[in-house]
Amino acid sequence: MFKTQSDAIRICFRRIAGFDSQTLMSAYLFSISDPFSTRSLHTGSFRDKPDTDFVHRINSLEANNLISGGVKVKGGKFNGLTLRGCADSHRKADHKARVLAQHRQILRGVESGPAEIRSGGADVADFRRGGALPGKFRRFHDNDKIVVAVDIDEVLGNFVSALNRFIADRYSANHSVSEYHVYEFFKIWKCSRDEADIRVHEFFKTSYFKKGIHPLPGAQKTLHKLSRFCDLSVVTSRQNAIKEHTLEWIEMHFPGLFREIHFGNHFALHGESRPKSEICRSFGAEILIDDNPRYATECANIGMKVLLFDYENSYPWCKAESTDQNPLVTKVRNWEEVEQQLLSFVVSKR
Repeated sequence: MFKTQSDAIRICFRRIAGFDSQTLMSAYLFSISDPFSTRSLHTGSFRDKPDTDFVHRINSLEANNLISGGVKVKGGKFNGLTLRGCADSHRKADHKARVLAQHRQILRGVESGPAEIRSGGADVADFRRGGALPGKFRRFHDNDKIVVAVDIDEVLGNFVSALNRFIADRYSANHSVSEYHVYEFFKIWKCSRDEADIRVHEFFKTSYFKKGIHPLPGAQKTLHKLSRFCDLSVVTSRQNAIKEHTLEWIEMHFPGLFREIHFGNHFALHGESRPKSEICRSFGAEILIDDNPRYATECANIGMKVLLFDYENSYPWCKAESTDQNPLVTKVRNWEEVEQQLLSFVVSKR
């Protein structure tokens, strides 16, 4: 029992400040939704049109909230998915909008950013260990998040080592990963570019590719934390021919973390390709995480910040001197360093 009304208000504000806005919104929508509205909508893939070059992803909880609340975005569609929710009266919808706006205002007014963030203080250290999100970062709403593009191969998973095992077994060509000084495989295998592309597509049909690529250490845990203040999308040079398997792999290892999946279709036997810089610009990406120096330079040239991922300094193709001289390109050796760089960028931006 509260002694005074002011005591009750203070406790209420303290509890509200302990939640980020997305959690608060989700909890509220669930509390007022109809009984049948909690049915789950599993994270899935869908296309704006059959020939599009990307696949949108939507977090299952967010989708469920949108449907249960009867909210329509962009004329009843959310990124190409038609939302058919339970019917809601205008009065109920207006009430939801007012309460959500009040919650946002309270969060912005009560929370204040800790001074220790800039120096990597205790609250940030606790967050890195999986603790509560620091107050300054709890202010982030979907439209405040920084937009980050993430590569797949050698950033999320170990593509080259799996491919190299296939080449050794199928073609009796024994190479160490340290020989891959460029990401143009024909130069390593001493064959034509066309032959190299054929070999890679053969690799796609085998268990070396389908079962032999595993997430890099720290990727899953770090991306889960970063998703609270980053709007994450995949931008990969992978071919359309392996689109479905790629989506299944991401769904298995990184469910619900990526808003969109974009395929560049580079080195493909069929179809047109798109530069990564063009793809990134199409959805407003501010930062690219990639292991390929050529893509790093390409995106830095259009003003993007790039984290050049060289896992434990072990990628020989990642040693291009040109990237060392570009102020927009920063080398990182693991996912912990990715997290530190993105935290630093968020602080400098706000």
